[in-house]
Amino acid sequence: MPDYDLLVFDWDGTLADSIGRIVDAMQHAAIRAGLAPRDDVQIKGIIGLGLPEAIRSLYPRLDDAAVIDFREHYAQRYIALEATPSPLFPGVAQGLEAFRRAGYRLAVATGKARRGLDRVLKGHGLEDFFDITRAADETCSKPHPLMLEEILQHCGVSAGRALMIGDSAFDLQMAHNAGMPCVAVGYGAIDLAALMVYEPVLAIERFAQLTAWLQPGEPLPARSE
Repeated sequence: MPDYDLLVFDWDGTLADSIGRIVDAMQHAAIRAGLAPRDDVQIKGIIGLGLPEAIRSLYPRLDDAAVIDFREHYAQRYIALEATPSPLFPGVAQGLEAFRRAGYRLAVATGKARRGLDRVLKGHGLEDFFDITRAADETCSKPHPLMLEEILQHCGVSAGRALMIGDSAFDLQMAHNAGMPCVAVGYGAIDLAALMVYEPVLAIERFAQLTAWLQPGEPLPARSE
């Protein structure tokens, strides 16, 4: 049976169903900045990075001033879309509560900025739920391992006793860089098949599969076709 002390979750595409809003805000910001919007697949491919790194990945020729302007366009659009916070995926709220009751330490490692993360945590009543949360603008962006190393240090847990759960290549690369096992999430930004190269200890299509896997004695839900 799996044996971990600390569960570290990505936010967008792993806990919250916010991918569509990110795509919308990125395309809107591009138009406002006079740039050609990237398609859905291209934008989903950079989700997980910090926002400046994501913009530069999509538009590598932008100078610093243009990146700042793009960020402002993005933020204005995304905040407007998030007047009602993106919903948690089915099973997430129940699963997180079950993990906490079972004694797991819980953390969030996200490409969001601190301001955005605090806003969504408050919107879901989760401000004080996690042991620690780390945002991309207060540490290194994924896939650098610093975000996870800071979480491990705060919680006093070794990398081998922690599990990173995420839906992007950057999440799983970060886990590998930190020497941490990972779970690949197939209902978020990236198809599950593309994440298997990172050798996750578990691959899930529904959050309930993670909950069952981490709770001995409960059968793993069958994959829906």
